[in-house]
Amino acid sequence: MTKNAVRNLLAALIGLWFVGAPWLLGFSGHSGALWSSMGAGFIELAFSLLALGKTGWSSWQHWIAFLAGVWFMMMPFVFSFGLGMTFFILVLGVVTVLLNFYNMNAES
Repeated sequence: MTKNAVRNLLAALIGLWFVGAPWLLGFSGHSGALWSSMGAGFIELAFSLLALGKTGWSSWQHWIAFLAGVWFMMMPFVFSFGLGMTFFILVLGVVTVLLNFYNMNAES
């Protein structure tokens, strides 16, 4: 398995985690945060899997997944999560952005 594939699968797992995060972290009662996390998580999951085997800056699948990671980084501030949850979600967003960045920067 290539490093690119491993990074895509890790990003996909982070996306899957964000789909379940509203229940795992206890914010399923907040409609905006619920749908935002589930929507962006599904986008991250789907486009990370679609990006398997693709590299380079022209890989639009990585760009979509990259933007989902940017949204993950913004979510805690948009929805005013507590400090611990903000840090945790922010770190996962940064990891998602970096995984997709490295895949776009990788040589085929």
